[in-house]
Amino acid sequence: MLALVKTKENEGVTASLEFCKEKEARPITLVNSIGEGFDSRSDHYTQREVFIQNARPLIDSLTLDQDGFALIQKHTAVGNFYDDSEVENVYYPEIEQLLQKVTGASKVLIFDHTRRIDDKESLSKKNARPPATIVHNDFTISSAKQRVRDLLPTDEAESRLKKRFASINVWRAMREPVETAPLAICNYSSIADDDLIIAERHYADNRVGRIYNLAFNPMQRWYYFPKLMCTEMVLLKCYDSLTDGTARWTAHGSFKDPEEVTNSTPRESIEIRSMLFFE
Repeated sequence: MLALVKTKENEGVTASLEFCKEKEARPITLVNSIGEGFDSRSDHYTQREVFIQNARPLIDSLTLDQDGFALIQKHTAVGNFYDDSEVENVYYPEIEQLLQKVTGASKVLIFDHTRRIDDKESLSKKNARPPATIVHNDFTISSAKQRVRDLLPTDEAESRLKKRFASINVWRAMREPVETAPLAICNYSSIADDDLIIAERHYADNRVGRIYNLAFNPMQRWYYFPKLMCTEMVLLKCYDSLTDGTARWTAHGSFKDPEEVTNSTPRESIEIRSMLFFE
């Protein structure tokens, strides 16, 4: 039975996360169109209970380049996150400016967004996906480079790939507070290279994307921000080309919060994916 864990030294919950079962396997997911519910996937996953620490007391010390994630406060001018035009014309520029300021990148390119709802009855109506339960990182080393080539003209892409580039996801609640399917995040420094397993995502247009799934390791350190509000944004490092000790990625996925009460409001969130380029 899942138990709430609270002490003076650390506060958090013990809950189940979904990990890769075999390090030798290459899991495959058949990705459904937005609004069609859960994707189909191969049977390479297992539930493991882990302690997930409340990261709110650590907010001032968390950084993207040290830990791979951070939480910031930021209001938005967006009135309706379900309006794609408003998201692209208002929210994208907001996030571009924010990421340039936070990271010092010379160029930020927002390339897509995804809405997620923890309510299967609303997915089709609101054109959303369910929360991602498998702990993962959005890019492998090779797929991050390929994404740059997909997004930019050939000459610019090859020039950018010779310098530092990175990818950051920006995660935000559209309904507050987040009471179901909160986001668990693994600190970069606690992820061993052997924990990373290349997984394939197969799309209806025959495109194949590659991400990292995570195998369980008791040395991993997991965190979450309980009761996230609409004015808060979680920044997640999904790739960094630096190999000097800078955080290169995280692993993240949703979980069932043992503190969740009956009739909790289903989570509604939006995530922005970006590529950042440095001089």
